[in-house]
Amino acid sequence: MANKKSSKERADYKITDELGGLEILDAEYEKQNFSRHSHEGYTIGVIETGAQRFYRTGGHHVAPQDTIILVNADEVHSGHSATEGGWAYRAMYPLPQQLEQLTKDLYLPNYGAPYFPNAVISDPELANQLRLVFNTLENSDNRLLRETLIYGALVKLMGKHGKSRLYPNFETKAQKQLLLVKEFLDDYPQADVSLDDLAKLAAISPYHLVRSFQKEFGLPPHAYQIQSRLRFARKLLKQGHSISDTAQECGFHDQSHFHRHFKKANGYTPGQYIKRR
Repeated sequence: MANKKSSKERADYKITDELGGLEILDAEYEKQNFSRHSHEGYTIGVIETGAQRFYRTGGHHVAPQDTIILVNADEVHSGHSATEGGWAYRAMYPLPQQLEQLTKDLYLPNYGAPYFPNAVISDPELANQLRLVFNTLENSDNRLLRETLIYGALVKLMGKHGKSRLYPNFETKAQKQLLLVKEFLDDYPQADVSLDDLAKLAAISPYHLVRSFQKEFGLPPHAYQIQSRLRFARKLLKQGHSISDTAQECGFHDQSHFHRHFKKANGYTPGQYIKRR
């Protein structure tokens, strides 16, 4: 497990074999304050003790004990304790393609990856089912049992609380211009690019780009670039790159700068991630 800083600062991270590699986190925090960030995958978590206050694109929420937190893939969110004693939770981070595969297995080929409209849900039966999944992943080596429980819980979650993302494409010209910037930052996260460069790419003024980009994607361009760099960093660390090389390759000023952003977004350090990947 990851090293403990104190009884209230713990982050045990691992990747299971199920669904082609499913990220799992068992954490307990008191002082941790997650900056606004996004994940490539969904966040599906159960609050075990305490309560968490967090932002998810569109508003602020409080998740008390025994509730389920749902954050969609790529959705900007933050998090900190809503109680004096902190909070503990267990979470999984399935990728959109992993959930989409489950819908195909259910003969719903046009459903695609789901969208979860509610950030916090109170569903005691499903919360206990997710707890059983986490406990089984921790204590059982029976692959058939592990996969059966994961599939069952995720299918029930999508069926009860998810919606199809299918909707007509009504992108405006302005949205398409902003998407060009987003795609550039996704494809070249390490690039040393200026605001003027991005504004020229979108064919709009720098001031208008900053305001419109944040309104559309939840973060200003410079903050979104950091999230793209962190995603790229996780891929490099998974491939066996060192922390120092990863920091340099991803465009961070130095290793401490990389370490700080990684910890604020994920709740654990790059070193802990390497140990448990």
